[in-house]
Amino acid sequence: METRIATDTRTTVYLKPKVHPALKAKAASTDRTVSDLINAAVLGAMREDEIDLAAVAARRKEPSRPFEKVIEDLKRDGLL
Repeated sequence: METRIATDTRTTVYLKPKVHPALKAKAASTDRTVSDLINAAVLGAMREDEIDLAAVAARRKEPSRPFEKVIEDLKRDGLL
């Protein structure tokens, strides 16, 4: 059993007109609440951001090339 440290916070979320019924249908078909689905989506997006930030931090010391140089090389190689 999960122990709650704090109560959930109530908020208003504005969804596109076709998203809301689709979200309600998914909640009903998966035996979850709309709130559960929204929380899972937000946390999933934050996990992706965390992974991206870790990748950037790991590569921070790598040498970089200006974008213009990349374009110049692609043109030289006949790819653009």
